[in-house]
Amino acid sequence: MTGPKILVKLGGTLLDSPESRHRLAGEIAALAASGARVVVVHGGGKQMTRFLGERGVESRFVNGLRVSTPDVIDAVLKVLGGTVNHELVAAFTSAGARAVGLSGLDASLTIAEKVSEELGAVGRPVRSNPALLELLVDNGYLPIVACIGGNEKGEVFNVNADQMAVGCAAGFAADRLFFLTDVDGVRDESDRTAAHLSAADMDRLIANGIATGGMQAKLESAKAALLGGVGEIIIAPGQRPGIVAALAGGESVGRGSFTEVSQ
Repeated sequence: MTGPKILVKLGGTLLDSPESRHRLAGEIAALAASGARVVVVHGGGKQMTRFLGERGVESRFVNGLRVSTPDVIDAVLKVLGGTVNHELVAAFTSAGARAVGLSGLDASLTIAEKVSEELGAVGRPVRSNPALLELLVDNGYLPIVACIGGNEKGEVFNVNADQMAVGCAAGFAADRLFFLTDVDGVRDESDRTAAHLSAADMDRLIANGIATGGMQAKLESAKAALLGGVGEIIIAPGQRPGIVAALAGGESVGRGSFTEVSQ
């Protein structure tokens, strides 16, 4: 296959609703059927929080990253690598795609290292081995990757889904990276959604406390993707029907509804 390489990251409430899961699976499957070489990376933080809460485990976050105790890692494997991944694979299969569920543990797809003792088993991607992704997409499969990483010692890490998407996109040499979210985009100092951000703009929004928590992590990931050689990163509202085709076709989805980032 010789089509463009596109990595799509899914997260937030987009994964929680069967309707949005199946709609986005259909849109992304159609993109792959058109000849694009597509990889999907997904999170599942809301499902994780719910699963942990039902078991009396408090979710704590530091700079947008979930503190990962052994109980949390158990939930990561069961929820992200299990339920969420399999539900997505089923949705893509119903859309006609040859979906394959994976995590960063498979074929050492994502090698990670511990971020800090304070965060526990939270990993930062340090290397992505794209051979398995290349093998799958070149043979007509659509990889669906859960944000779990590991290392050569066999340790398992909870990896932020945005960072996971960046690592995979850089390793896969993606032409474009789409962050599909449950918000309109990135808010600036005037509380308007920015249509375009430079790396300097992202640094300013973080330094001024405008982008915090999950959005701070997303912007830091977007900047890392640029430095990793990804040609274009777009943060877009996944709840909008037809969003994938619009982005793939280069349409201006509407000022304020998406954010391109560049150096």
